[in-house]
Amino acid sequence: MKKVACVGILVADVMASPVDSVPERGMLSQVNAITVHSGGNAMTASINLTKMGVDAKIVGKVGSDMFGMYLRDCLNKAGVDTRALKEDDTVQTSASVVLSESSGERSFLHCVGTNAVFSESDIDFEVIDECDLVFVTGSFLMNTFDGAETAEFLKKCKEKGKTTFLDVCWDAKGQWGKVLDCCLPHLDFFMPSIDEAVQLAGGETDPERIADVFMSKGVKNVIIKLGSKGSFLRLSGEEKGNIYPIVGRQKPVDTTGAGDSFCSGFLAAFARDVDPHECMMVANATGGLCTMAKGATTCTKSYEETLKFLEEETKC
Repeated sequence: MKKVACVGILVADVMASPVDSVPERGMLSQVNAITVHSGGNAMTASINLTKMGVDAKIVGKVGSDMFGMYLRDCLNKAGVDTRALKEDDTVQTSASVVLSESSGERSFLHCVGTNAVFSESDIDFEVIDECDLVFVTGSFLMNTFDGAETAEFLKKCKEKGKTTFLDVCWDAKGQWGKVLDCCLPHLDFFMPSIDEAVQLAGGETDPERIADVFMSKGVKNVIIKLGSKGSFLRLSGEEKGNIYPIVGRQKPVDTTGAGDSFCSGFLAAFARDVDPHECMMVANATGGLCTMAKGATTCTKSYEETLKFLEEETKC
């Protein structure tokens, strides 16, 4: 089975629910729960992959603070290889306050923290050399690593014969392609959500046209997460892509981490040399499972259990 390096952001998520409205200044509203969870694209993927039986390694940075200790402890308990997790005592660990609505949708207050100062110089290439797949995730929230450094890192990975994957976060600065376009020629799989993809493709809203844009810039294969409409895959050499329906009929409890779980499911199947089209259904099942409880990794199952869930949910 192939090994995976998850390179990118780690975040401590402080979740409050349900929050269907924010109290006026000076006022107080009660919620049912305030809890702390591990989060951040790279951390979520590394834990999910480990739960799914894949040898996953985390490459990123935390601070020497309570949140940093918490995240490292979560990774160690999950069995993730943390040799490439750096610690910085001058910057606080990245953290988010997650306001989760009754519907399962959520809003975020985010402190970039250590993710902003993570750089290519922090990356342990001995760990990268051990891996077959390299997943960079959390772009647009890594101020130093974003753009030229990410492109250079991905170029080195391709020169080493690695298969490269990349997912992004919402770009609150609105730079989009100005930061990311230089990375696209070094990508085997690009995996944004539809909202992010629209911005990166210059306003195109049709997945096929979006794929055209990304492939014209050098991406080999395009995956787009379509939310409640499922997901889209177009492989290199194909004239048209395919849409894969969502998996899971239960009303979402919490959608935090669903996109990261989708990517984890795809990588877990790809690491087992599963055909990419089949990987998409495993990815949809993993994303569906994620929404069944609070927390980005709470409902992640073993690979075998995920396949069983997929089979049960897709029966006629």
